[in-house]
Amino acid sequence: MIFADITSRLLAADGFFAKLLEFASSWYAILAYVILLLVIVAVVVVALIVRESRRTEPVTIRAVVGESAPAPARVQAQESASASVAAAEEGAKSRYEGLTALDAEKESFLRSDYDEHINLKTLCERFRNYAAGKLRLYYSAADIRRFVAGLLVSHIMILQGMSGTGKTSLARAFGEFLDNPSLIVPVQPMWKERTDLVGYYNEFTRRFNETDLLKKMYEANYSKDIFITVLDEMNIARVEYYFAEFLSLLELPNPEERNLVVANGSWEDDPEQLDKGHLRLPANMWFIGTANNDDSTFAISDKVYDRAMIMDLDTKAESFYAESGGRVHLTAKRFAELGEAAQREYEITRRNLGRLQKLDEYMKENFRITFGNRIMKQIRTYVPVYIACGGEELEALDDILAKKVMRKLGMQNPVYIRNQADKFCRYMDELFGEDGLKECKAVVQRLKLNA
Repeated sequence: MIFADITSRLLAADGFFAKLLEFASSWYAILAYVILLLVIVAVVVVALIVRESRRTEPVTIRAVVGESAPAPARVQAQESASASVAAAEEGAKSRYEGLTALDAEKESFLRSDYDEHINLKTLCERFRNYAAGKLRLYYSAADIRRFVAGLLVSHIMILQGMSGTGKTSLARAFGEFLDNPSLIVPVQPMWKERTDLVGYYNEFTRRFNETDLLKKMYEANYSKDIFITVLDEMNIARVEYYFAEFLSLLELPNPEERNLVVANGSWEDDPEQLDKGHLRLPANMWFIGTANNDDSTFAISDKVYDRAMIMDLDTKAESFYAESGGRVHLTAKRFAELGEAAQREYEITRRNLGRLQKLDEYMKENFRITFGNRIMKQIRTYVPVYIACGGEELEALDDILAKKVMRKLGMQNPVYIRNQADKFCRYMDELFGEDGLKECKAVVQRLKLNA
């Protein structure tokens, strides 16, 4: 009885739902749906319009001026606020925020308190004493001469040797001594191209990601100072990849032609010193790379070694007492003039030029290695400058020949080098004397032992 009653009720409900479904699918219901949808859309549009009008209304004007302010005051405040917004939007258009800010500060980069009367020997002595007395960094007089003379030969220098011998500290100390702190750029293992050094344009933010190096180069173009950039652990990535454009540009004899590609094309509001996306590589900037020779680093290619000056720091110098001297503020132009004056005053003697020619012929015949024009030019510059720094001619020849020429013997057949080593050392003794080329002979003997 109860089951029959429940069944009848379900059938009645089913009939009701069937009628409801029939009405919901009728034309009257569809018309009602359309009208309701139009009403909802109209309400949403009105709400958006009201919200937008409230958002664009100058809130600061209402807060400061108030409704009771005279109409002219409100208009003036509105115009002032609109001008501020427009100015902010105009400033935000520049894709180079850092470089644009440097344009505004360009007058502060020009100084007049330069010490233009110092000579190279005094410069080396004062730098060595400053590093020891002020920074507690100790270097031999010969190392300081090699460092300063090397900078006057090439704008690229490689400081190599064991960790902890003061490679980075030397470059940092020189910047501090010149009253212009060095920029330290830690090289990353994944670096492969120029953009890793100078940055890149971000399409999403419509801003250029400016690196510290890019901003420092931009500043250097406004200044007369000497700028030092340290590529710390430069061979943790392949130097000839990420530094390729710099190597090529620094080979150009005319500094005005050394234009580095920063970005493709130009915008109307780009910084002053950017010309069609190019920035002039500053002639007053030197790049000093520190290199460790271990399993975690890449071998530096001949392309880099041939263009750079090389300095080995394998041991720490003994400490010594030195009074804490002051800094030297020197222009890059004056620094270059000191090097040019040294080449005129301390030109390599004819006797040693003849010895170099005979050594070149011997190496060409026995090892198929020749000095080449680039290395000979570096020798002719380095030796006079090293002498002007307080060194000796044979000492300078020994140093640059060991770094630039004898190093190439490492690429020869090890067995052949081992068999020729003693004979070659005797020949160098005949040419330069037993004490003439100590470093060169040490390189040859090391190659012999490692063969």
